[in-house]
Amino acid sequence: MKQALIIIDVQNDYFPDGKFALANTPVSLQNTLKLQSYFRSKQLPIFYIQHIKTDLNANFFAKGTLGVEIHSQLLPIHHQYEYIITKAFPNSFYQTDLQQELQKEKIEQLVICGMMSHMCIDSTTRQACEFNYQPILIHDACTTCDLKFEGKIIPAQTVHNSFMSALMNFAQIKSCYEFIQCKTNIA
Repeated sequence: MKQALIIIDVQNDYFPDGKFALANTPVSLQNTLKLQSYFRSKQLPIFYIQHIKTDLNANFFAKGTLGVEIHSQLLPIHHQYEYIITKAFPNSFYQTDLQQELQKEKIEQLVICGMMSHMCIDSTTRQACEFNYQPILIHDACTTCDLKFEGKIIPAQTVHNSFMSALMNFAQIKSCYEFIQCKTNIA
């Protein structure tokens, strides 16, 4: 079964010096780098999803800013197996050419990671399941932020865990270590 790695929105604005910093971005980035290294070693496709807001009043990911750029440690190499897909909505498939590129590569399964667990990871994972990509979601290579509901703050880790548990209905949920160990033991 041919796999591809989908790295969603690991962009500068989500890091501590950015305009919309998330929780645990260093851990999420390190696990994403491990996945990137594994997929590169196997010469399997990697799709970098980059959210770009064209609204002049965008508070983050504004077109043309440093914050919209993919994190420098993760930059794609110019290689036939690495692609950048830009999007304007949370779902990485919606109004993008991601589905067409996956079909060209004959991808059967997606390994998903990135930011934010409760938005883009959630909507993309659900769509990947509906497109029958049998997604594997790497929970410790994802992160999110605190949310507020009815005047109460819901901590980022609680938000993340809640979405990971809900997404178990749409994807296999694994740690980075579990995924790479499983693949290494099979090979």
